[in-house]
Amino acid sequence: MTRPRPSIGPALAGAFDLSALKQPPPPPPGAAEPSEVAGAVHVTEANLEAEVLIRSGEIPVVVLLWTPRSDASVQLADTLGALAQEDGGTWSLALVNVDTTPRVAQMFGVQAVPTVVALAGGQPISSFQGPQPADQLRQWIDSLLSATAGKLSGVPEQAEQVDPALEQARAYLDNGDFDAALTAYQDILAAKPNDTEAAGAIRQITFLQRATTRPADAPALADAAPGDAEAAFAAADVEILQQNIEGAFDRLIALIKRTAGDERTAARTRLIELFELFDAADPEVLAARRKLANALY
Repeated sequence: MTRPRPSIGPALAGAFDLSALKQPPPPPPGAAEPSEVAGAVHVTEANLEAEVLIRSGEIPVVVLLWTPRSDASVQLADTLGALAQEDGGTWSLALVNVDTTPRVAQMFGVQAVPTVVALAGGQPISSFQGPQPADQLRQWIDSLLSATAGKLSGVPEQAEQVDPALEQARAYLDNGDFDAALTAYQDILAAKPNDTEAAGAIRQITFLQRATTRPADAPALADAAPGDAEAAFAAADVEILQQNIEGAFDRLIALIKRTAGDERTAARTRLIELFELFDAADPEVLAARRKLANALY
């Protein structure tokens, strides 16, 4: 087996369509969940910037892109977690569940799981795929620490304390337990009505609960019945899951153009709901909003 070697420069290339992972089966019986890894951060779209990009300006961040369907993923998480504890906060372990956060996984261009990517200063500096023996992982981590020594700002003296309720909600979401995550985030939002992470997570979970029940051939069914609004809604959900964002938006804009009254209002409402799943500055959202304005006026 080839030992992973740190390399300075771009560590990632290509992209991988993870839409097939949208309905993950349960982890193997008896397997330990990476959510139990002490000190690991569970990465979502909401905390990606803070916990990975910004954090990597302070200390190296090792990102594990994993799935609970893979024994190798779980074992690698356990090994990395033990190393992180040994090193006492000199680097951070971040877990990305590709089943529940496919857009984050897509940003890393992951082609297989498990994949490990090390970042420093907001940039990937080393990566490898597949399991590795603990001694080789120890050497890899040591070389990362050596390569970044004196080049990062270090751990802030007063690290922000994360709300335990928020940590638990994130863990539920990371493990694909949508019902528990939804309840947890709803409780947080009830206590803190201005909590943007909880509000965003509720929108995403509600979408995932609906979209993952749609038939995979929903786009073809909608194409065969262009006047069926519910078929168009189902097709747009599936297209979002398949990362065909522009196709989903265009489908609903076309529906808005050929409908009126309550049916048009329902189509516009659904489109706006889909917009809210993404950053308001996302180029595809901005383009779709312009198309929507043209369709309405």
